[in-house]
Amino acid sequence: MTGQKSEMPPLPESPPSADGLPEIPAMPERAPDVVAVPEAEATPERAPDVVAAPQAEAMPERAPDVVAAPEAEATPEPESALAPRPERRKLRAVLRWTAAVLVFGSLGTGVAYGITDQTRTDVPGLSTRNDGRWVYPKLTMPVLPAGARLPFDRDNPGGIHYASLSALLLPAPAGSKVLPELKGDKNRVSPDRFLAEYPEEERSGMKQDLTDGGLLDIAARGWTMPDSTSTRIYLVRFRSAGFANEFVDNHLGGALEATLPVNGVEDSPPLDESYPAHTTVPSTERDVYDEAAPRGPLHVRHAYIRSGDTVALIIQSKKVKAPAVPFHQAVVLQNQLLG
Repeated sequence: MTGQKSEMPPLPESPPSADGLPEIPAMPERAPDVVAVPEAEATPERAPDVVAAPQAEAMPERAPDVVAAPEAEATPEPESALAPRPERRKLRAVLRWTAAVLVFGSLGTGVAYGITDQTRTDVPGLSTRNDGRWVYPKLTMPVLPAGARLPFDRDNPGGIHYASLSALLLPAPAGSKVLPELKGDKNRVSPDRFLAEYPEEERSGMKQDLTDGGLLDIAARGWTMPDSTSTRIYLVRFRSAGFANEFVDNHLGGALEATLPVNGVEDSPPLDESYPAHTTVPSTERDVYDEAAPRGPLHVRHAYIRSGDTVALIIQSKKVKAPAVPFHQAVVLQNQLLG
């Protein structure tokens, strides 16, 4: 191209066809290598490399964006680097995956057999080994009467539990046998039944203080486990937290050893230093005791929980040795129900 614009001679007018439209002249059998484009439709500088296609064989929409490269510039790869290479890769991949399926299939069968052959606690990641805890029903806080406050709200200075006292008792765990003498009407028991847990010579003075000290009611629950471990829990509710604290200070103690041991204990038991200190419940206090050796025929553990207007007594005993874990578990759960 020399820069001069070539002009295309006008096409002769065709007579109209039968339907009134001019006939379209027949296209030449082969378009010339270079077709001059009118000035209004001038193509870019590389347009001569593109061959215009006849209208009957129109190219796809994006064809104009593709410029055919000259044959002289094509650099095809050697024949040895073409089709066989992807086929070899596919073959090697198929062989690798087939081997993996066979290996993992046999390994998976062995793992499945190993899990069914072991106890669940022996399989890492599934569970921890049994540490002696008992299985309790799901614990839920009792529903309060309409408008009632929680025991430690600012608007409840007496620390009063408005929930049913029997609903605040820890339920018996799975596999236990409930003690019939502590079932009663809605688990209510008399002061005499509660005082029967203490030496006989102490009961009269304690009963008088209960009567004069604002006692409202007492609820209790007890059970025995298949290993003969016995548990008894008493909730003693007073008119306010002040009356409850006074009764505890006068009779039950709270020092480094129990001022008044429960029945079956040979000597005043010391505080249980193995009790987990991080299990404290806000606004409550608890004293946990463990009978020291030498002991009698029973090993007795007991604890007190002070929670507002209510005092809890938890006793657990067993011949020879009472395990610590279920006793601590009972104290923690009962404390949470009262907190």
